Amino acid sequence: MDLNSIIQIASPPRLGLTHNRVIPSRHVIQCVYRFDSSNANALGGLNFTPGGRYDWQSSCAILASKVVSQQQDTEKSGGTDGITTVNGHHTHDLVPVKAAETPSAFPKPLSIANLLPAPMHGSQLRVAYQGVPGAYSEAAAGKAYPNCEAIPCDQFEVAFQAVELWIADRAVLPVENSLGGSIHRNYDLLLRHRLHIVGEVQLPVHHCLLALSGVRMEYLTRVISHPQALSQCEHTITKLGLNVAREAVDDTAGAAEYIATNNLKDTAAIASARAAKLYGLQILADGIQDDCSNVTRFVMLAREPIIPRTDRPFKTSIVFAHEKGTSVLFKVLSAFAFRNINLTKIESRPHRNSPIRVVEDGNEGTAKHFEYMFYVDFEASMAELRAQNALAEVQEFTSFLRVLGSYPMDMTPWIPSREEN
Repeated sequence: MDLNSIIQIASPPRLGLTHNRVIPSRHVIQCVYRFDSSNANALGGLNFTPGGRYDWQSSCAILASKVVSQQQDTEKSGGTDGITTVNGHHTHDLVPVKAAETPSAFPKPLSIANLLPAPMHGSQLRVAYQGVPGAYSEAAAGKAYPNCEAIPCDQFEVAFQAVELWIADRAVLPVENSLGGSIHRNYDLLLRHRLHIVGEVQLPVHHCLLALSGVRMEYLTRVISHPQALSQCEHTITKLGLNVAREAVDDTAGAAEYIATNNLKDTAAIASARAAKLYGLQILADGIQDDCSNVTRFVMLAREPIIPRTDRPFKTSIVFAHEKGTSVLFKVLSAFAFRNINLTKIESRPHRNSPIRVVEDGNEGTAKHFEYMFYVDFEASMAELRAQNALAEVQEFTSFLRVLGSYPMDMTPWIPSREEN
């Protein structure tokens, strides 16, 4: 084997992304990052050897090369259906929050129809998030990357594509809440796209009841917010004696913006105190969450994985599938228990490409079993030999295995979101 071949195998793949200078004009971008069951065999070929982090990177390089080659074949055969239009601007300059005087002055969230070419920016990190300024996702981006430039997007899908198209360097994605549970849609997006988890942030959620200046609680007829925010404040709203209708919107800060833009005097929003400041609303009630232990976990996504380390606590996220019933799940979990690896989460989602497994029994009839993908988080770095051996064993029992990321754990002190008296 010559030197060039060795370098190609050992180098981490670019996952089919090329960064070329874009001349301002109209372009059509075809999104080919779609999960297909045909990738299962290629993904199942991942071998974890006890040689340390470099062997793990080499294995991931070979694995990703197989996936990219299959995706390129799909693209050539015309099997792509996601099409977005690039509008040809040189850059996407955001309006500073301090300079904005009205809600209309804030940057409009990116949408699939107006994804821009890669910006001409320097060392400042650009982080995409779903929502508008004042959203909790924006606060999570600021906690993870204090000096970043936050880019609002109107959908989680657009935040993924912003990173894939080099518009943003990172994306912030909420995946679970201590009260509301998992955000299933975002777990599906993690599987559909080829971004890597490179970090996590746990953000205490502090809800406020916001309305236009001068509005009193007894005049309110409805409260709007994100569905999870409404459920997290249900009991408190009842205790406040509010006889109001609850209406769900896309995000908390968007609810505050909607009230300010339309001058709605009979409507209140559940959002953050920062949203009240940005959109000129008054806080009718502070800290209205039903439980002070209200924390949302966000993950940070990037085009390339980070190098796992052992000098600080790490967490690793994987997703796998199997075809031999629930007995295999016990064997998979035993691989971690045997090595004293602590699991922090296990989540099941329907296997969309093969949702039902039919088993024929000549005596009893036909049994129909639902098929699932399993998402698992465990406390270990992929640079550790025990983690590599655990995944090598897991691979023996699964038909599909993918490492979503190995990244530092959020070890910041937790301060409960409690209203001060």
